[in-house]
Amino acid sequence: MSFLLNLFDSLKWLTGWEMILCALYLYVLLGYALFKNNRWFYFIPGVGVILAIISLILGDDSILALLIYASTVILFLCTIRRIFKPAVKPLSTKFRSVMVIVCVLGFLPTLLALSIAGEVRYNPVSDLSHKSYTQAFIAMNERLSTEYPFGDWKKVDWAAKKNKYGPLFRQAEISQDTDLYYKTLRDYLFSFRDGHIQIVNEHLYDGNSVFKSEVGGGVGISTVQLDDGKVLVSLLVPGSPADQCGIKLGAQIISWDGKDVKKALDETSWSENSPATEGARIHNQGRFLARAPIGQSIQVKFRNQDDPAVITAALTAYDDQYETLKKTKVKLKKEDPPVEGQIFKENYGYVKIRYFLPGATQSDPAKALENTIKEFQEKQVKGIIIDLRDNPGGDDDLVAQMAGHFVNRKRIFEYVSYYNRNTGRFEINRAETRTVEPSRIYFPGKIAVLINHNTASSGEGLPLFLKGMPNVKIIGFTSTNGSFGIVSAPIEMKMPEGYVVQFPDGRSLNQDHKIQGDSDERGQGGVTPDITVPMNGQTFKMKFIEGQDVELDYALASFNS
Repeated sequence: MSFLLNLFDSLKWLTGWEMILCALYLYVLLGYALFKNNRWFYFIPGVGVILAIISLILGDDSILALLIYASTVILFLCTIRRIFKPAVKPLSTKFRSVMVIVCVLGFLPTLLALSIAGEVRYNPVSDLSHKSYTQAFIAMNERLSTEYPFGDWKKVDWAAKKNKYGPLFRQAEISQDTDLYYKTLRDYLFSFRDGHIQIVNEHLYDGNSVFKSEVGGGVGISTVQLDDGKVLVSLLVPGSPADQCGIKLGAQIISWDGKDVKKALDETSWSENSPATEGARIHNQGRFLARAPIGQSIQVKFRNQDDPAVITAALTAYDDQYETLKKTKVKLKKEDPPVEGQIFKENYGYVKIRYFLPGATQSDPAKALENTIKEFQEKQVKGIIIDLRDNPGGDDDLVAQMAGHFVNRKRIFEYVSYYNRNTGRFEINRAETRTVEPSRIYFPGKIAVLINHNTASSGEGLPLFLKGMPNVKIIGFTSTNGSFGIVSAPIEMKMPEGYVVQFPDGRSLNQDHKIQGDSDERGQGGVTPDITVPMNGQTFKMKFIEGQDVELDYALASFNS
């Protein structure tokens, strides 16, 4: 019954053309069972093919539409012979039965389409590439004002955005300044504070001239801002200008390029992705503070650890091939399995989940986690640490499946809501409701979940689901990324100068049908830690100078608290 209800509910995601094709198919199916032998009847599938071609020309090449088109073509091929060679005698009962079976089998692609209609629905690409900068921006802003899933959640003032960024696009247009246009487009997108919003083809590290000209130079350091506002050197490249002038790991930066370091940080705007939360923003400002145009001279005041002297030095930015950025940005390796576990000598289980997708060396992460939990139970571990730091996400279905090891009753994981182009409202996609079913391998003991600002998208799903359970503690320096939106059929726009931008198309809702996981307009959101690890002088020294895993230490300590 639930399957039939889901199929019926899925009809709301069909376009008008798709609905007509489905109705036509059912009409022909009933015709074989009930109608007499009328030649005109065999022309109907041909009409369906024509309608499918029109729909395709109009731009509907979604997976949903292609599956419905497939059913239409199968039906046409099964009946075309009767158009040119009509039967003289009435159709026999046996022939009717055979054709009903053939039609039912031919309808299977459409049944498949309906079962996943919400996820693969038609979401047209807006081709704005032929418009002027200003016109393209206005059209983009207007579409997003109705279709962006988090407009209300983030309290987006669409008129204010138009008034703020419109003149900048106009200025770029008048002066034919492509760099200003690109930076304005980027600033507009980043203003949403949504990690799922991106320019998919900006190629930051591979031929992006604006990125290269503004932050292509390094001086050999990266920094971290402490909770009290101090800015310390967290990475030092041997032989770099910073190293040669005497800056040491852990040095405090007092001023940068003639400005108080706090002001310099606030003016640092570059990052690879839109920082959805304050934690992500602060982290990226620390990474990009010491980036500058190649050849630029930068005056810096600093104080090394255990040395009261304030030193002033001039550093010249050189082309380091983005070394400090790459060293401070986690990059997953293909050979690393999605799930990997071990047992510490204190008899605590540890499992690292790098991403929620099959990997090159591990095709079934869910089975790997099951085997790991089973081993933990056999060894009677005292608690489990689930490490989700730097997990970029993957498949929500896999997350919900894995979560079954930590519950003993059925629970809602999420409802999914999309913008319905037929009604002009956001509606729940019933067929995509995810639940967590208890697994046969169940762990009821203490659990510590490690997170950071790079725990993103589907990676945020497990801590979001587990948070609040009495045996679970979420631990980290910051909240997760705050970008838990759905990207099934993303909103896509082709912009002038060849840029393609994408936005999430759906919301994840909790059991109360409220948006969950995504940051708000203040950068507050994601999964917040139950135990927040302080970023102070002591933890900085342990993490960046001594190389200790501070969060892991806090997780182990939490089992005894």
